Amino acid sequence: MLLQRSTRLLTRSTLRRFSHSAAALVQPDPPQPDPFTYLPDLPKPDPKHAETILAIPRAISGKNISAKERKAGRVPSIVFEQEDGQHGGNKRLISVETNQIKKLVKHLGKSFFMSRLFELEVRPEFGSDQVVEKVRVLPRLVHLQAGTDAVLNVTFIRAPSHAWLKVEVPLMFIGDDVSPGLKKGAYLNVIKRKVKYLCPADVIPPYIEVDLSGLDVGQKLVMGDLRVHPALKLLQSEDEAVVKIAGARVSEQQKKEKASEKKK
Repeated sequence: MLLQRSTRLLTRSTLRRFSHSAAALVQPDPPQPDPFTYLPDLPKPDPKHAETILAIPRAISGKNISAKERKAGRVPSIVFEQEDGQHGGNKRLISVETNQIKKLVKHLGKSFFMSRLFELEVRPEFGSDQVVEKVRVLPRLVHLQAGTDAVLNVTFIRAPSHAWLKVEVPLMFIGDDVSPGLKKGAYLNVIKRKVKYLCPADVIPPYIEVDLSGLDVGQKLVMGDLRVHPALKLLQSEDEAVVKIAGARVSEQQKKEKASEKKK
């Protein structure tokens, strides 16, 4: 009788310990944050402009090497790993095709080119089907030659989904045709054409719309007024002015007429 009772106690105790250990082993993973997605009422990249940038590895750098690359129709470039959102390591030297980059910069505009994500494929040589690396990137710097706008070099930064990147997003002004202030003859004083945000890589806006339709003479919009994805973090003062509807300009003819009246 005592033996049976002792066995039952031992069994219950053992089962309790086992059940606690098993529960610890099969605990579910903590929930992962939902991926960021573009909102339907905000600007998103136009898929018709999507393009894969082709590149080949470059072993060494230097002024003479870069000059040879440009002469051969290639742009010396670099791909960095994102670390603090702007600067990084894991550098890979590459060269991209001059004609492709020139076409993209000319078609999109430099500011819009640098706020757009691209797929980058590194291949042993142009025309090869073998892909050494395929990665999503954001153009970080584009160096154009003064006077000719020839592309001298490009810096890219890797943009995986988990990355947060500092981006100067260009502004696009809309509603000027119905602005009460502009209809009265006032003029548009554009103070900022780009605004800097820390952006999740998956929802980098190609541009930000600045709606002027409700602005009257003397009114302005500041950075805090801009409509953007709630995940974006403004890296400038919210009170910094973006645009203002200023009073009508005085034309040269009006100045002459006023001067003439004073002489009388």
